Amino acid sequence: MTSPGLDTRLDRIGTDGRYVIVPMDHGITLGAVTGLKDIESTIDAVTRGGADAVLTQKGIAPRVHQNKNGAGYIVHVNASTVIGPDANDKRMTATVEEAIRAGADAVSLHINVGSKYEPKQLEDLSQLTADAGRFGIPVLAMAYARGPEVEGDDPEALGHAVRLAEEVGADIVKTGYSGDADSFEHVTESTRLPVVIAGGSRGTDRETLEMVRGAMDGGGAGVSMGRSIFQHEEPEAIARAVAGVVHEDLSADEALEVSGLALEI
Repeated sequence: MTSPGLDTRLDRIGTDGRYVIVPMDHGITLGAVTGLKDIESTIDAVTRGGADAVLTQKGIAPRVHQNKNGAGYIVHVNASTVIGPDANDKRMTATVEEAIRAGADAVSLHINVGSKYEPKQLEDLSQLTADAGRFGIPVLAMAYARGPEVEGDDPEALGHAVRLAEEVGADIVKTGYSGDADSFEHVTESTRLPVVIAGGSRGTDRETLEMVRGAMDGGGAGVSMGRSIFQHEEPEAIARAVAGVVHEDLSADEALEVSGLALEI
């Protein structure tokens, strides 16, 4: 169910129902990697390039607001580390009220559908949507197909993951890309929620933009793309290129050209 507050906040993190979100919560998972030490400069660059919203853990909020150039802000509410026992075991790190106090327009939670942690993460997501609903705060569910019996790019598994997000009350869902537009149509048709894709491991600029183009052609609503943008040598330029595909329906080559990135042969 929509509300004026929910709709207004969705408008703050997207543009006309399409989304270019740059998650930068990786510091808790990976440490202060390239692009995150001086996160202020990175936030400034990607939002100048056209990112609709940035995403961090709650403690980084003081470093966000003065540098986001009017873009939206999402607080991520669970996490794990790569040096802990199991990186798939995401535990809660914030509440909706803490996110609101941090100035968030929305909250997000990661769930690994198909993992042994899925039951607890499903409960966490359900509780989060209930809590957020009381305040009109949108919920972005990062619903990945991950587990011992699950292929992360299988469209059936991805379709199940995005449907799960809708079933428990999320407002937007992020998932992996199935590899091509035709198979991704099954994923986007599995839910009425806007579906945005993760960036995954960084490839070439052309590979990144062709993936975004394929997701959009398959019915996607944009991206929630981290390392492919914030670790780029020119984060403003790659953000502009991705935004060109998402918001202006550019081809990969057109996006490379308008962003000033070199065309790759």
